[in-house]
Amino acid sequence: MPNSETVKLQIRSAFASVEFPGDWCLRGSNEGDEPFLLEQEFKGKTDWQSLDPAFIDRAPDGYGSALSFFSDEAFRFYLPAYMIADIDGKLDMHDPVFHLTHGLTDERRGERVNPRRYGERTWFDEKRHKFTVFDREQARAIVSYLELKRETDEFQRDEIDQAIANYWSGRAEASAG
Repeated sequence: MPNSETVKLQIRSAFASVEFPGDWCLRGSNEGDEPFLLEQEFKGKTDWQSLDPAFIDRAPDGYGSALSFFSDEAFRFYLPAYMIADIDGKLDMHDPVFHLTHGLTDERRGERVNPRRYGERTWFDEKRHKFTVFDREQARAIVSYLELKRETDEFQRDEIDQAIANYWSGRAEASAG
């Protein structure tokens, strides 16, 4: 079983050089209030390592939905804070595992997102696009995080195994560039 301190160190190392995407690039949606609340709360938060787990867990505005509304770039930048807070048991509302496995399981892989709006785009297509921002070292850190979580989260074990097999292991082993 992976050691939690080793996984946290791997996450910190893999994401250390990721630059803040800019205040203008925080939200990935214009629909509803939550993306705009997210933008207000994360504006100027340029160091993910200094964020209080209680803040990220409830953001934005107590909804606890930031991981659903970040732009791809902001998701990449802030994800390590969520993974480390999760490893430390400091998240109640956010579930990084869900955001790293949804759409990559056998059951959801071929499910269309919203056929009226996006035609034939599947959840797998959507997630594959979202996750292209991660380099190999970051994908390896994500796999280590998921492997750690699979040992402690029996409820999500099947989803974790499928997501690793269907996507993350290949992404972690893919050649750079």
